Amino acid sequence: MQKVMKVFGIGFHKTGTSSLGEALRILGVAPIANYTPELLQSIEAEDFETVREYCSGFQGFEDNPWPIIYQQMDKMFPGSKFVLTIRDSDAWIQSITKHFGSEQTEMRRWIYGAQHGAPVGSENIYRQRYDRHNEEVLDYFSDRPNDLAVLNWTEGASWQKLCDVLGMAVPQQPFPHTNRAEQRTLLGRLKTRFRTDIGK
Repeated sequence: MQKVMKVFGIGFHKTGTSSLGEALRILGVAPIANYTPELLQSIEAEDFETVREYCSGFQGFEDNPWPIIYQQMDKMFPGSKFVLTIRDSDAWIQSITKHFGSEQTEMRRWIYGAQHGAPVGSENIYRQRYDRHNEEVLDYFSDRPNDLAVLNWTEGASWQKLCDVLGMAVPQQPFPHTNRAEQRTLLGRLKTRFRTDIGK
């Protein structure tokens, strides 16, 4: 089948965006764009010509800022495909609170509001924005099911849903899961077990 022009991951942070990026690389969708602070400045200034120039050098996009400007990207790059990564709301808010804590960033101020640059203390605001985003994406693509793949990590993401939308063959290898927090926890358990065994 014809290779898609561009693939935009439009799920919020901590919804498996790293796993999606790795999946796209396995499928040959490359290069993958990396976020830069200068890009946010262009978006806030509505300088989408600069955004277009930036995007011209990439085929795959995941994490911020693409979830917030997916409609502009859809119009800017006709024929592109979109991937919404989602997870249970409770698990999501716990994950971002643990990961970001009280750290403020301009990106999160832009997404959640000037007074809500960190998730701690703004959990309800974050959850409402997250739920609203997912509903808006599903509504936007409601009559275009062939342009949107929804990967639900709560139910278990799979190659089939992604590849059906992208028009690509399903790889033989397992779908990637790059949850660094879980990997660090597992590594810690292995180290503890190893030390315990050595001491026996």
